Amino acid sequence: MKLNITAVFIATAQAHSTMQKISVNGVDQGQLVGLRAPNNPNPVVNVNDPNMACGQPGYRSNVVINVKAGDRIGGFWGHALGGAQWPGDPAQYIDKSHKGPIMHYMAKVDNAATSSAAGLRWFKISEESFNAGQRRWAVDNMIANNGWSYTTIPTCIAPGQYLLRVELLALHSAYSNMGAQFYQSCAQINVSSSGTLVPSQTVSIPGLYQQNDPSILIQIWVNGKDDNGGRPYKAPGPAPMTC
Repeated sequence: MKLNITAVFIATAQAHSTMQKISVNGVDQGQLVGLRAPNNPNPVVNVNDPNMACGQPGYRSNVVINVKAGDRIGGFWGHALGGAQWPGDPAQYIDKSHKGPIMHYMAKVDNAATSSAAGLRWFKISEESFNAGQRRWAVDNMIANNGWSYTTIPTCIAPGQYLLRVELLALHSAYSNMGAQFYQSCAQINVSSSGTLVPSQTVSIPGLYQQNDPSILIQIWVNGKDDNGGRPYKAPGPAPMTC
């Protein structure tokens, strides 16, 4: 599946990205299968935008993917839907300048295929941020993994249907108001589990972030390098839940 030529030009020029498929324990589930994903690679920049939940309107699958607690879930990123636009495209997954963290949230729903993303209660299950010692961002790792980022479904989570929200935050222009770029898609999953936990510490999206949060309004460029000067960086939002 390819974008039309205008959208391809925009995607190539800007090197934005879309999380466009998932894997379960290494098994690719297919392009846009079980996903709510934007039909363009552009970010959300206003933290109060309703599209902060699952991204800009676009594709919405009618498939709910069966997973088990403890399964490893991968999310595949690309700046154009359907793969690289040409062999050797250096920004196939996202431009390497788009440094930042990747975070994963879940929200319990009655029906993952039909429930609205508005008004849900979300809890963070994982985050990959910045290794200050190596001066390496989660986005660097995603690119090194050929476009894949990963999380694990908590082993203690109660069974049922959920939206799994995958969010990449690009900080290359975050030194100015609304310069931070949020990219997100939601996977529709049905979790089988012997766990019982339904987290009580939850957040609303939008409402989770403030535009001036120090992890969102930030200058990561120091001495001409986008490594935050080797200083620690804390991903925005709550700490991930624990079992």
